[in-house]
Amino acid sequence: MTLSLAAVFIPLVFLPGLLGRIFREFSVTIIVAILASGLVSLTLTPLMCARILGERKAGHKRARMEKWTGDFIKRVIAAYGRALDKFLDRAWLTIPIVLVCVLGLWFFFTHLPFTLLPPGDSGFVRGVFIAQEGSSPAQMRAYQQQVNQKLKDDPNVAQFFTLAGFSSRTAGSQALMFLFLKPKNERPPIDQCILQLQKSIGTIPGVTAVMQPNPVLQINVGVTNQTQGQYAYTVSGIVPDDVYSASDQLMTKLREFKGFATVRSDFYNSTPNMTVDIDRERAATYGVSTSAVQSLLRTAYSQNYVYLIKQPEDQYQVILEVKDTERANPGDLDNLYVRGTNLANSQAGTTTPSGTTPSAGTQSSSASSVTTGTASNLVPLRAVTSTKLIVGPQAVNHFNQFTSVTINFNLLPNVAIGDATKYIENAFAQIHQQYPSVQATFQGEALVFRQLFKALPLLLISAIFVMYVILGILYESYVHPITVLFPAIVPAVVGGLFTLWLFGSTLSLYSVIGLFLLLGIVKKNGIMVVDFALQRIDEGWDLRSAIHEASIERFRPIMMTTLSAFMGALPLAVGFGSDASSRRPLGLVIVGGLILSQMVTLFITPVIYLWLEWFQEHVLDRVPFLRSAHFHEHEFTHKPEPGHPAPATTS
Repeated sequence: MTLSLAAVFIPLVFLPGLLGRIFREFSVTIIVAILASGLVSLTLTPLMCARILGERKAGHKRARMEKWTGDFIKRVIAAYGRALDKFLDRAWLTIPIVLVCVLGLWFFFTHLPFTLLPPGDSGFVRGVFIAQEGSSPAQMRAYQQQVNQKLKDDPNVAQFFTLAGFSSRTAGSQALMFLFLKPKNERPPIDQCILQLQKSIGTIPGVTAVMQPNPVLQINVGVTNQTQGQYAYTVSGIVPDDVYSASDQLMTKLREFKGFATVRSDFYNSTPNMTVDIDRERAATYGVSTSAVQSLLRTAYSQNYVYLIKQPEDQYQVILEVKDTERANPGDLDNLYVRGTNLANSQAGTTTPSGTTPSAGTQSSSASSVTTGTASNLVPLRAVTSTKLIVGPQAVNHFNQFTSVTINFNLLPNVAIGDATKYIENAFAQIHQQYPSVQATFQGEALVFRQLFKALPLLLISAIFVMYVILGILYESYVHPITVLFPAIVPAVVGGLFTLWLFGSTLSLYSVIGLFLLLGIVKKNGIMVVDFALQRIDEGWDLRSAIHEASIERFRPIMMTTLSAFMGALPLAVGFGSDASSRRPLGLVIVGGLILSQMVTLFITPVIYLWLEWFQEHVLDRVPFLRSAHFHEHEFTHKPEPGHPAPATTS
């Protein structure tokens, strides 16, 4: 049981990429904990029982609680035995139960909304407010003051700060916002708070706000900026015009989807720009190179970091740039000078005073040798360049060295990312027919989400296969691993998914972790029952008596282990603690899966065992290669007389 439980998590260890990085630590921790628990159960537990438990002698008087619980459990076991007898007499009921479970798997996996990480309610919100393209720093400062006032007036906000002019993270016309909401019991859910804040900030003329809850666990992968939304979809290609046209058409289609709270593109094509064209012939006349002009503009306008001044109590960055007052207008560009060399005059070399010739090996004095052209001169930038004001893109973004446009989007409450990604892919498939050179891919959480749910079926199949192999080694049979796995796993998964659907939750990363935990927990029921039944068959019991006895004898340990797991997962399912809503799907999957699996497995496992054991004895045992280790020679000759079970002869 210990080895088969640890085997559930082995496939997760070998997952590649970020998905494997997420699961690897979890899987290794669980595997080591299971193996350590098995070691303790085989060594320390027997020692503690021998040293701590008292000996029960004849005439031992039971305590009141012991007597009450003991009698109650005996009545429950007796009732279960009677119910099992009736169910075995009507074994055909197993078929509709199994069909309902299989149909439930199909229904919930196709209709249950998928998401990667539930947003939860951590009380922390981040976002941006976006002004008109080309807004000046002074205008952004005025917008920032108005946004700050809106945040102060909101009754759900406890603390906040905004950051404008941070060009390394956002464009000049955007500003960051970070909000800390009041405690959960003093405000509405975080989704409602965000919608209210976005609506309030949107009343400021010329300003749009994009906000999203900040989950405890965040996944950011890809090379695109995701400040405008939790999810990102990048369109890229070789021809820039095709990329921009395709992204515009895609944005039009995405606005028709009702599940988006916000959807925005990082392509801003109405930003005031100034182009600087270099007159290369005139620049060559003055000895001004293209790199000199570029260096001048970079030094004047790009906040050049020169060096760091360190003092005992502080340190200061030295930034080289033109004063703000001298670069506010396009005409200020004419006040810049670039250093050049007059090549036309410099070809004459040095000159001497009129009428003199320098002797060999001597140099003329500096007073008589300087002419215009042999030394560096300051040339007005306007003499070698021309400027033009245009309206164009704010930036040309790239993805994998190709021109790209990234579409960021947030979802409305109760809208799953799986529905959104499916809609986006279908919309782009229509556009891709018109622009075959344009490609698209998800970024960030949406990318990992696609990877997870593409790998999920393979992960489940791999885990079940590893368990099948280990159980096959345990029972030395091809069919009894199916007896253990099928009646336990299928109802458990259906029960977990049904519980998510019942409580309006989604299938997420936490839910997947819960499913793998559930696989390991529920199959122990079948292991205990089948192992005990095989022992009885080896002693000569008939099939029905063996499985009935095994189910009765193992009922109490099965219920105790199930209740232990149930009580451990119940706090997660109820939702205690900070940001409990994001972890709640994990508890719901375990609790719901355990309840349904326990109700179904205790009855259908004995029936499926009888069917498969009959198939083993009457079909597979006739082939030596497929013969079970519990093969009984008398099954093909004669049966022992009732009431006198004889040990079976094995081969």
